[in-house]
Amino acid sequence: MTKVNGKTEAVTGLNIAEIVEKFGYNPARVAVELNGNIVPKAKYAETVAGESDVIEIVSFVGGG
Repeated sequence: MTKVNGKTEAVTGLNIAEIVEKFGYNPARVAVELNGNIVPKAKYAETVAGESDVIEIVSFVGGG
């Protein structure tokens, strides 16, 4: 199983764009790290989660 933000999730075989959508994130407001490497937004649709991958999704929050 793949780890997403520290939790084991059934996302193996999904691409990063699908994973971002599955968890309800706005793709324009996140950065995604796959196994310690930042995934460029242009590569979200072609980057597929593997069995033992570790994914971190960081959401940008505005405020003042």
